Amino acid sequence: MNVQMNTQAPSNTNATDQTSKTAVDYQSFLKLLVAEMKNQDPTNPMDSTQYVAQLAAFSQVEQSVQINTKLDQLLQSSTLAQADALIGRTVTSADGKITGRVAEVRLLSDGIVAVLEGGKEITMGPGVKIAPSAS
Repeated sequence: MNVQMNTQAPSNTNATDQTSKTAVDYQSFLKLLVAEMKNQDPTNPMDSTQYVAQLAAFSQVEQSVQINTKLDQLLQSSTLAQADALIGRTVTSADGKITGRVAEVRLLSDGIVAVLEGGKEITMGPGVKIAPSAS
């Protein structure tokens, strides 16, 4: 399970190190499970099916996190492909006031911004028209 933190990681750590420190893995779960078994009340032991249920739930959560990571990567790849396809095309803003040929594209966290040859920018969104460039 990943925990979102509000603090910045030191600049010399990479994303893999940060993810591995905040992610719970099977070894951590097994250590926790063994500690729970050692410290349980011997006169009232925990049912073994509960351990299996905990392991299954943990496995499901870990797989969900992995699926979300893959979906994020797929979404980023799709966004890059869309941005690449805009270069050289003619775009018109939703209100029709700005038109021009796309010289470059900037990817922002909230979407794509097309930078026109004249330097003007259009945020790609609903109502923006895209047409093949007239050579």
